[in-house]
Amino acid sequence: MQFTQIQRILGILLMLFSTSMLPAVAVGFFYGEQAREAFIVAFLITMVAGLVIWLPARHQRNELRTRDGYLIVVLFWLVLGLFGAVPLYLLDMPDLSIADSVFESFSGLTTTGATVITGLDTLPRTLLYYRQQLQWFGGMGIIVLAVAILPMLGVGGMQLYRAEMPGPLKENKLTPRIAETAKVLWYIYAGLTLVCALAYWAAGMSLFDAVGHSFSTVAIGGFSTHDASIGHYDSSLIELICILFMLISGINFALHFLAWRFRSVKSYWQDPECRAYILIIAALFIVCAVILIHFQYYDVWTSIRYAAFQTVSIATTTGFGVTDFSAWPTVLPFLLLYASFIGACAGSTGGGMKVIRVLLLYKQGSRETKKLLHPHGVFPVKLGNKAVPDRVVEAVWGFCAVYVFAFAVLFLILLGTGLDFVTAFSALTACINNLGPGLGEVSTHYGELSSTVKWILSFAMLLGRLEVFTLLVLFTPMFWRR
Repeated sequence: MQFTQIQRILGILLMLFSTSMLPAVAVGFFYGEQAREAFIVAFLITMVAGLVIWLPARHQRNELRTRDGYLIVVLFWLVLGLFGAVPLYLLDMPDLSIADSVFESFSGLTTTGATVITGLDTLPRTLLYYRQQLQWFGGMGIIVLAVAILPMLGVGGMQLYRAEMPGPLKENKLTPRIAETAKVLWYIYAGLTLVCALAYWAAGMSLFDAVGHSFSTVAIGGFSTHDASIGHYDSSLIELICILFMLISGINFALHFLAWRFRSVKSYWQDPECRAYILIIAALFIVCAVILIHFQYYDVWTSIRYAAFQTVSIATTTGFGVTDFSAWPTVLPFLLLYASFIGACAGSTGGGMKVIRVLLLYKQGSRETKKLLHPHGVFPVKLGNKAVPDRVVEAVWGFCAVYVFAFAVLFLILLGTGLDFVTAFSALTACINNLGPGLGEVSTHYGELSSTVKWILSFAMLLGRLEVFTLLVLFTPMFWRR
């Protein structure tokens, strides 16, 4: 383990992250808000801390190994979440505890969207902008951005990329050079954000709200500048734009790259994961709409409108809201929470286990059923016309087993803190799947939970964002053996 090299990279990344607080300072100056002072102090603290970490190791130039990459990713997300909480803690309004500040910071960076803050409509725009920006940076992954910059600083980035990118097929790259791949991903990401912001603005949002909501929409985050979320606008057009960009952002960004390169949308429907993603959301929408209409919860048009928005929002793990879905007929809130376990596509900004893993699990289960009938038959697992290597299928089984085991353990711990069953289950589901809204005591916000529960849920957010293995591998003795 090259600890000095890891120290050097961590210092560089922390100094880079400190500059992300400057746009919030600029917003504070523009609107004449005193809240900017907290962000100036936080910028200085973060920059100095990064400098102190970097200086002793500034001359190191060794190539990273796989273990180093995993450790850097985990350390950086952990340090990032802690330093991202500094300005939140320093603010006078809202008056947040350390646990609240860290929870909000991790929620933003992991694009979870769970919040402990209420009264958003009355808070400084400096803070509101910073929360939205946290999600935007977290959406694609700070590390993927960093690997486009680190080569210029003499640091290789392939190990970081493998540790950070979601999905079971991590070896696939859009371009031969990892830095170029990261740049391509960010160009697409930034382009989608710009188009989304312009669409929101044209639909009637203020420019500030349009930019803020474009950040959290494309990041599949769910933070809003209003307590009522997207429901604040009561606009079918804004909801339609939001649905469209949530769907787009939930698709593997490699497909967006292919569509742009070949000027064709065929690649979307030809991709088995994307097809399954669209069909799953369509099926969920139909079920929700039919049940809402059957129970006459709203009129027919409103049932269709709300079912479409909430289905896409929860299934993609965004977490925006136009109504309180927790008050719907009991089966629907739990159905949507189950859908968040599937989540979005691998290589997207969404959370959950990812559609491709669930698809492979289904195909593997189908293969095992066939083997019961034909013990000597050979039934390869295929995605499209391509056979999936058994090693990938085994990795998917392993991931899902660890995911479920981690969920079960954390769920029992939450019950041990005194939470009721519904609140514990939904809060953990919302955090480990990077979703946000839950049921019970967390149907509107997480502010009433104890500090202990918030620390546990912050860990769950990080676990989900790093797809379990990247974090848990650090707890194995084998990782630390030479």
